[in-house]
Amino acid sequence: MTHSLKNVIAQTEQIIVGKPLQIRLALACLLARGHLLIEDLPGVGKTTLAHVLAKTLGLQFQRIQFTSDLLPADILGVSVYQRDTADFKFHAGPIFAQMILADEVNRATPKAQSALLEAMEEQQVTIEGVTRALPMPFFVIATQNPAHQIGTYPLPESQLDRFLMRIELGYPDAVAERGLLAGIDRRELVKNLTPQLDTAELFSLQQQVAKIFVAPALLDYVQAILKHTRESASYVHGLSPRAGLALLAAARAWALLDGRKSVLPEDVQAVLGSVANHRLQSTQVRGETPNVGAQLLAAVAIP
Repeated sequence: MTHSLKNVIAQTEQIIVGKPLQIRLALACLLARGHLLIEDLPGVGKTTLAHVLAKTLGLQFQRIQFTSDLLPADILGVSVYQRDTADFKFHAGPIFAQMILADEVNRATPKAQSALLEAMEEQQVTIEGVTRALPMPFFVIATQNPAHQIGTYPLPESQLDRFLMRIELGYPDAVAERGLLAGIDRRELVKNLTPQLDTAELFSLQQQVAKIFVAPALLDYVQAILKHTRESASYVHGLSPRAGLALLAAARAWALLDGRKSVLPEDVQAVLGSVANHRLQSTQVRGETPNVGAQLLAAVAIP
């Protein structure tokens, strides 16, 4: 792991205490050029994690609060008629930033949620027939409350599939919570954070991730996982080819964080749950999300 990455993790852990695994998964997701979905109860630090990552990585940041009356134009922007020039001038929406926090994304209607689809997949948006490129790099970190809470709209499968990973933060342990209660307000600490990477360094790390070696035997392992999900009666649908590519990209990023130039089966196993959980729907369990990652690790042997 490079010195800069160590600084990124160290600074993030100063604010998000007691969650080293979740921080590492989030960072791996961004290094793999992916978008991140954080699902958990209100008040456990989802929004704070997004703020900390944006400031630590030195990215231009915009927060969009998703509500039931949010419109696509509120996200993408709109053209406004200018009387002095007798033409329309485009006013860019908050989507035109390097990191977007889509806060409580499942409180907006499907129409508003769909405004993110093209942006997340192609890093561009088409507005009034004109295609406009988004800043690079471009990341979406979305937070959502559990589906059983009042006023939520479930994300469709096509939207979920755009997120490379989904993670949960959970409650802090006793030691971490004591530090939160006895320490300085986290919002004050976030204000004083300094970037630990610049854009050029981030691009360089992303290029390094893409060059991490994957052996044929490791590809056999990934294909065996994909095949199992498609043939198993435990899931409504199997993992798509895009999910397989996401799994490989995340495993490469995990290997880079470990300072290695090749992917090991342990890297795939480390990220498997975060990549697969939100993409697989159980045929047996309703009303809750089973631990898909653990199921797959137990069902599919390493070649």
